[in-house]
Amino acid sequence: MTVKELIEKLQQEDPERIVIISKDSEGNNFSPLSDLSAYAYDPETIRSGDIGIEKLTDENREQGYTIENIVVDGQKAIVLWPTN
Repeated sequence: MTVKELIEKLQQEDPERIVIISKDSEGNNFSPLSDLSAYAYDPETIRSGDIGIEKLTDENREQGYTIENIVVDGQKAIVLWPTN
């Protein structure tokens, strides 16, 4: 994904969402950005957490999500997904 493509995708999202990325602060591996999506972020510690859906929709159901995947009090987030 190019910077231009990333900017175009981010402009379609709520600018108040936090940005969540795959975790590896040591920089052991790198991967091109593949996609981004809106989720709810549930921090387990100050440094890491988990993601889930904000609400169960027909589209979520088709993707295999259930009511158990809803994060009720999570922070609204944009998740950046690597290619690998």
